[in-house]
Amino acid sequence: MSAAWWAVIVTCAGCYALKLAGISAPRRLLDHPRVQRFAALVPVALLAALIAVQMFAHGQSLHLDWPRTAGLGAAVVALLLRAPFLVVLASAAVVTAALRWLVG
Repeated sequence: MSAAWWAVIVTCAGCYALKLAGISAPRRLLDHPRVQRFAALVPVALLAALIAVQMFAHGQSLHLDWPRTAGLGAAVVALLLRAPFLVVLASAAVVTAALRWLVG
């Protein structure tokens, strides 16, 4: 068996162990205010990190893609206006596509 398969097996076992630890946690631990706050904020932080990596990274270097940045700005404006999620996505996609088309 190759090293790549061993890496897949170990990763699967680790994910299973994390999942098992999550459902095996005692209720008193999950009801702690710090744990609840952490659980509420982690998805937001992870999503923000994913957006930052997708926005400003190209391989191993930093790269500023103006149409994509403008699309993100359109999404932020739509969010501030409390638009529905699909409108937020559509506005970001339309602005990005329009700028890419204009730039060539």
